[in-house]
Amino acid sequence: MTSVELFPGYVAPLGVGTIPYEEIVKYTGLEFLQRIVDGHYPAPSIGARMNFGLVEVSEGRAVFRGLPGQRHLNPLGTVHGGWAATVLDSALGCAIHTTMAKGEAYTTAEFKVNLTRPITPKTGEVVCEGRVVHRGRTLAVSEATLKDADGKLLAMGTETCAIFPVERLNGGR
Repeated sequence: MTSVELFPGYVAPLGVGTIPYEEIVKYTGLEFLQRIVDGHYPAPSIGARMNFGLVEVSEGRAVFRGLPGQRHLNPLGTVHGGWAATVLDSALGCAIHTTMAKGEAYTTAEFKVNLTRPITPKTGEVVCEGRVVHRGRTLAVSEATLKDADGKLLAMGTETCAIFPVERLNGGR
């Protein structure tokens, strides 16, 4: 695999791709995501397409950094709201992913985004931090903020995820 720069200064040493099912079931969610941060697995391809990546995880928390650019613009010349929603969804879901035991998986059931400021290519690098608000047996809820380098809030969101046995993930492959 060839390394890929997701955005200036952030390189995925193993490029982008998916991770074999056999690897997914070996680790807790936190261990698995830490392996992505540490470069033991390729970055998800969405990060290369959207210029963002996972940079930090801990129990109930996930942090992404990203760089919106010209290719993310809507017809009005600002970054499309879908870009912010994608980064937020990633942080929201990965925060919940950090709470998964071996043998557990999750999927987004619902999420909501509030865009509070226009994002442009001049905004520069942003940080998105997701945190778990509630973790139950079959449902989890998280919240996240997307901020610029000065700490100004650009967007925020919440997410509910369904939790289920990992065997149901793509039919156990």
